[in-house]
Amino acid sequence: MDFRERLQRATLRGQQARDAEAQAQAAKALSEEECRRLHASYRNILNDHIESCLKQLAENFPGFNYEPVISDKGWGGAIRRDDFGMSHGRRENYFSRLEILVSPHNQYHVLDVVAKGAVRNKENFSRNHYHLLKDADLDAFKNMIEQWTLDYAEQYAASTT
Repeated sequence: MDFRERLQRATLRGQQARDAEAQAQAAKALSEEECRRLHASYRNILNDHIESCLKQLAENFPGFNYEPVISDKGWGGAIRRDDFGMSHGRRENYFSRLEILVSPHNQYHVLDVVAKGAVRNKENFSRNHYHLLKDADLDAFKNMIEQWTLDYAEQYAASTT
């Protein structure tokens, strides 16, 4: 076999490898409808977990009320509590809230979970975690939601007197 034949065979192998890689990438890429379906499935699973975590937090701190949230910002849940106190003979109102939402499906095919919270009138809690749908790990998202709930509980407990 001369050099010209070996060069042609090497070129052919390279083209076959490139074509195989392109087919693998195409198979891995999700269609738009598959992305919507996958996002909806993940959203439902994460909403159940959000509800569970927030309800447990509300049980741990009596006075918090859980409410499901469905808005243009996403789906999820929130807990809220209104307190009052006396300072120098005046009544003061305190508002505390934690909201965790799964953002709606978007053109970038990203699964995004957002948390915002306020402790005693101070909006001091903001978290965000996202991954591409095809790379999303639900266990990692669930752990993140649990950690955020624990972080908020710690901040709330530290602020109450």
